[in-house]
Amino acid sequence: LICADFASILRTMSKEQTVGGADLDWGKLVFGTRVDTHCYIKHVWKDGVWDEGEMVSEPYIKMHVLANVFHYGQAIFEGQKVFHCKDGKVRIFNDKMNHIRMSRGAERMGMPTMSQEMFLSALSRVTKANLDFVPPYGSGASLYLRPFMVGSGVEDYDRAAPMGVGQVKCAGNYAADIVPAARAKKQGFPVCLYLDAREHRYVEEFSTSNFVAITKTGEYLTPDSQSVLDSVTNASLEKLAVDMGLKVERRKIDFDAEVEGFKEVGAVGTGVVITIVESITRGSKVYKFEQSDVLQKMYNKLRAIQTGDEPDVHGWMREIA
Repeated sequence: LICADFASILRTMSKEQTVGGADLDWGKLVFGTRVDTHCYIKHVWKDGVWDEGEMVSEPYIKMHVLANVFHYGQAIFEGQKVFHCKDGKVRIFNDKMNHIRMSRGAERMGMPTMSQEMFLSALSRVTKANLDFVPPYGSGASLYLRPFMVGSGVEDYDRAAPMGVGQVKCAGNYAADIVPAARAKKQGFPVCLYLDAREHRYVEEFSTSNFVAITKTGEYLTPDSQSVLDSVTNASLEKLAVDMGLKVERRKIDFDAEVEGFKEVGAVGTGVVITIVESITRGSKVYKFEQSDVLQKMYNKLRAIQTGDEPDVHGWMREIA
């Protein structure tokens, strides 16, 4: 855990931001390292419109104790990475897809949507204001942004809890995994794989990541389910799979009937990109997979696009600075 001293944050608010200016030991940062950056952008919805957005230096939000987020779980979020590229430019990965997904989430959770222009502008503004914390090219690191929206209003009535929000990146979806994940880790398993709630038969997703498999017959296979988050990373990898000559299949995956046909398995998402899964244990059975080849190549390819080492033929990267 790395936290910048708040007093130093205030002192540096006025200085020019430069890539890597925070002077951290970038090569030793590990996934999940948290750095309190200079500031964040806050937009408020009031009287039917969004405001222009405020640059806030303090890492706190003040809300009423009856705010919807505390009582009804009305919260959605996104996650995307910012990279310092080989040509010296700072770019963000595929954020238009994140806007589409966040808009769907807002509609599903009864929250106001925002224009693409507002969403992208906020990401650009907060990145430029925190360039010091963008890891320099070659460090292997990136700046992780976390746009989120919470219901801060106060309701004078109760409503039924929403159903079927698996495809929405809302806060409550991840709370259900806290206890199972803790139990799994005590048994030596780093992550859980969930099957469908009705039959416990079809593959859904890992605790915080999409499920993908490379089959022994050469398909890129991922579940088609209304309960699974529509991953931006997974959608990007599907395009890379096609580029590599693989057949892409989104369909129901019967775990017991198909697991022995998996050559490689991975957990995919913004943070990890692809985590290679060596084995899956269900009850007394342990299913082991081959050493990653295809998924590792896909990881290397996507990372190379993100850092500008390979051409961005799909137009995923947006220049910020």
